[in-house]
Order: sequence, then C-alpha cells, then structure tokens
Amino acid sequence: MLVFSIIFYLLSFFILWFGAGLIIKGTDDLAKKINLSSFSLSFFVLGMLTSIPEFSLGINSIIAKQPEIFVGNLIGGSATLLLLVIPILAFLNRGIKISHQLDEKNLIFSLVVVIAPVFFIADNLVTRTEGVFLMMIYLILVYFIEKKKGLLERIKDELKTEKTHIFEDCLKIFVGVAIVFFSSRFLVERTVYFSHLLKLPLFLISFLVLPFGTNLPEFSLAVRSVISKKNEIAFGDYLGSAAANSFLFGFLTLVNGKRVNVSRYSMITLILMIFSFFLFYLFSRSKNNISKDEAKILLLIYLLFVLVEMII
Repeated sequence: MLVFSIIFYLLSFFILWFGAGLIIKGTDDLAKKINLSSFSLSFFVLGMLTSIPEFSLGINSIIAKQPEIFVGNLIGGSATLLLLVIPILAFLNRGIKISHQLDEKNLIFSLVVVIAPVFFIADNLVTRTEGVFLMMIYLILVYFIEKKKGLLERIKDELKTEKTHIFEDCLKIFVGVAIVFFSSRFLVERTVYFSHLLKLPLFLISFLVLPFGTNLPEFSLAVRSVISKKNEIAFGDYLGSAAANSFLFGFLTLVNGKRVNVSRYSMITLILMIFSFFLFYLFSRSKNNISKDEAKILLLIYLLFVLVEMII
C-alpha cells in the first residue's frame, strides 16, 4: 500500500508537470501571435500562470481544511525559485546572464514583496489583515512596473489589430489548468497522508517537498535553457512567479476565512531567508549575471536552509 502511494504521489507530480507545460506552451504561442514578449509580460502574465499549480494546491488545501499546506508551499516555493532553480541553471551553464530590465528600486521592491510572507508567519500566525496587505503590496508593484512599461496599453493595441485565431491557445491553457487542479488535489490528500504516516508536520513537507512539484514549470524552463545551451534567462519568469506567490498567499488567506496557524517556524529560518535573498540581490545586480561560484554559494545556503528546517 505504501509503495503504491509513493508511486502515485510521484506520478501526480509528472501529471502536474504535463498540465503546467500546456499552460506555458499556450501562453507562449498566444504571446507570439499578439507580438508580446516584454519583461512585463513574463513578470506578470507568465509569472501568474506558472503559479497556477500553487493556486490549485492552495484551494485544495483549504477544501481539505489544511491551510498550513499552502503556507509552507508558497514560502518554500519562493526560496526554491531564487535559491535553487536559478543557481542550478547558473551552475550547469557556468554562469548565466540575467535579463531583468528592472531598475534598482523596482528590483528591491520586488524582492521585498517576495519575502514579505516570511515576516508575517514569524509569530506562527497569519491573519486576514496580513493577507490583504500582501495583496496590496503586490498590486502596488504591478502599478509601478506597468506604469513604466505600459504593458496594458500595448496588449490592448495588439489585440485590436490581431487577426489570428487564438482559440486553440486558450484551449491549451484551459486544459492545462484543469489537469493541474485535479493533480494538485491528489497531492494535497497524499501530503496529509504522508504527514500522519511519517509523523512529520504538514508545514515541513509542504515547505520542503511540495515546491519541487508546484515549481515544475519553472524547472522545465531551466532545463529547456540548459538543453538549448542558452546562458541568458528571462528573469521576469522567475521573479514574477515568486512575487505572485505572495499575492496568492494573501488571497488564499482571505479565502480560508480565518486565521491560519503555522505549527512549525523559527527565527533562524527568517534570518536565513533575509540573508540569502540579500545575497541574491547583490549577485544579480553586480554585473547583471550570476557566476558559477556565486551559484555554489546560493546552493550551499539552500542546503543549509533545508538542514535547519529538518533539525529544528
């Protein structure tokens, strides 16, 4: 029984990956048809769409009355994106160039939005007021970046002149969302099962294990980049997804309808995350790239991060 549970648990990750792939492919094709490939598009549109697995898993965790799952997954997901996915890509490619097109103020603000949930769970409690605040700072970030890039006006103009049928691309996205939603529901059920079986806190499994599944879209983008031997990444895809996690954190807290108790969290985790995100900022801004040596440092910090969470 246990063996089959593990097999189906792993299989659900691959099904989720397939659904997320449909979403990304549909979005990419749609963007090309309406002639959009700007940083703003990747930051907001693709950033939100690659966060659909996190959203689906969050909704299903609320349905299962286990909101702690979405808390751990979203916070762990942001750390996985910036401290694991990008550094692995930099390590394998012997360094990567970062095409982020953000000025220093907006980059700092973006990272503040990404790390904000970490501060709110420091007291082992997340309130609806804090959820509203997280949504507001994300929308403020959207305003500042959109104001500079003018993405909404550009989309409006392109859609007016676009003659290509976009039904097929929208259908891919819809089917992908459906697959992701149902596979994430199974993931929630099995996560609760393994938590009870192994006598581990839900937050710990959600924090360390689930992000590998819900961030498969971002992992697939990284793998594609390595295979094609490209050493430049669209930073908006990753930073946008991490920022969207904060928005989803706030939204799901409101949907839950009451405070969310976090059974496992420590000040050591908070300090490590602040320090690691600060290092990430320094590395990404120094020469608009992350070197292989810098990637090693970030990966070591991530491993330390994991060890701390397993020990405390």
